[in-house]
Amino acid sequence: MTNRVDPTALAVFHSLFASVAEEMGVTLGRTAHSPNITERRDYSCAVFDAEARLVAQAAHIPVHLGAMPVSVQAALPLAPFAPGDIVILNDPYLGGTHLPDITLVSPVFERAGRRALVGYLVSRAHHADVGGMTPGSMPLATELHQEGVIIPPLRLLRRGRRNEEALALLLRNVRTPDERRGDLDAQLAAHRTGEERLLDLVTRYGRRQVVTRMRELQDYAERLTRAAINEIPNGVYDFEDSLDDDGDSANPVPIRVRLTVRNRTLHFDFTGSSPQRPTSVNAVAAVTSSAVYYVVRCLLPGDAPTNDGCLRPVSLTLPEASVVNASSPHAVSAGNVETSQRIVDVVLGALAKALPGRIPAASAGTMNNVTIGGFDAARGRPFAYYETLAGGAGAGPSGDGLSAVHTHMTNTMNTPVEALEMAYPFRVRRYSIRNRGRRRTGGDGRFRGGAGVVREYEFLTPAQVTIVGERRKRGPWSLRGGRPGTRGRDSLTDASGRRKKLPSKGQFTVAAGARLGIETPGGGGWGRPSRAKPRQMRKRVKT
Repeated sequence: MTNRVDPTALAVFHSLFASVAEEMGVTLGRTAHSPNITERRDYSCAVFDAEARLVAQAAHIPVHLGAMPVSVQAALPLAPFAPGDIVILNDPYLGGTHLPDITLVSPVFERAGRRALVGYLVSRAHHADVGGMTPGSMPLATELHQEGVIIPPLRLLRRGRRNEEALALLLRNVRTPDERRGDLDAQLAAHRTGEERLLDLVTRYGRRQVVTRMRELQDYAERLTRAAINEIPNGVYDFEDSLDDDGDSANPVPIRVRLTVRNRTLHFDFTGSSPQRPTSVNAVAAVTSSAVYYVVRCLLPGDAPTNDGCLRPVSLTLPEASVVNASSPHAVSAGNVETSQRIVDVVLGALAKALPGRIPAASAGTMNNVTIGGFDAARGRPFAYYETLAGGAGAGPSGDGLSAVHTHMTNTMNTPVEALEMAYPFRVRRYSIRNRGRRRTGGDGRFRGGAGVVREYEFLTPAQVTIVGERRKRGPWSLRGGRPGTRGRDSLTDASGRRKKLPSKGQFTVAAGARLGIETPGGGGWGRPSRAKPRQMRKRVKT
């Protein structure tokens, strides 16, 4: 049978569909109100077909994007949809990831004719506060209800008209309602932009060709994925790593995976991972799947399309009521940000056994989450700040790891110090790459891991603080004889100058004048360090 797929047309439509998601992201980032979205770019956008299968995504946040298919499936029970409908949700057990990530899903219909469904648009943005027991909505909680307001899938817009009652209920349960309203308006604007761009394609090429190209791109991505898997020797590969603790007890939280490679398919079995914990380190199944899909996508060429086809050769076994597949109403805020990173580490560790010499050492393995909130007396309003801090990337077979970079499941940007100090009642006393003397804090090796960062906050008003981090007890692992990355550490210095070490996860109040120091981990080294001694400088002889 002759393959009638036009490779040139496929490449063009790959860019066209991705540009729809990218332009949605530009609209969202430029019109939002919070620094978390406008500066850090903590949001993601994607395009799905009429069967709710991923077609294209922007280069945004991996932990958001891989879990989006579940969000679209969660919205479908509200069908039939009409033009102008938009569904909102954040419930981790009904299509979300953790509560601060608010997702919008909107169907797109043809403008004329029988107004057939073309596909769906999805945006997900991390809102700096959605209520709960602490500002920033990332507490060390024991149940989901303590983490913030829970939004099951419901229509935020019906035929273009806003559901004002639902919006009022949401805004009444958050600490910064004006900021939340502004960020939600930005998401709605992103969907209007995406709808216009997708319908422009339908007008230009016709719905039939647009739908056909969606399917062809998905099939092409599947072929690329199976070709990449074909380079992995058939077999079974095990790996285990652990979280430092769960924030309640000092016991580590093991995560295990058994990777089975067979006939151009991958199966990831997480049996043996820790049972779900009483704190927020639990991950829902969508987050675990997202972490696995991210690693699989890393095996493909950089210009390969990312869509439903990449997922078809991959299957998972997730034990019920475990830290990688939590059951409601267990808390999950840290599972989205920290456990997802460790899942990536164990999957990469298993692949390192299957593909020795190709996989990099472990990166920082944590998002180093900081939330700060309270009342800003100078501005006369409450505030809620959230940020993830960069660390070191693991070294690989082709070179050193990058320093001061967000890795793996986070792809956010740095919030400039100037933006922080304009928006919040604290100042940044220090912000630098974390070195030890003349040496970086990345692990030594033939190629050295990247260094972490140091950031020190000084509080100008009393505040509530939550930190959720990892790799404070054991540094990121190395490969091929390299050295592990340097562990992270956190400290609090009161106004009198007394300094104390902090655990990797905790929540506490601070007085004005206190200083919080965060030192993030470096990446692991790759390959045995050279034993050659550095050449000595020759002494100059006066003549």
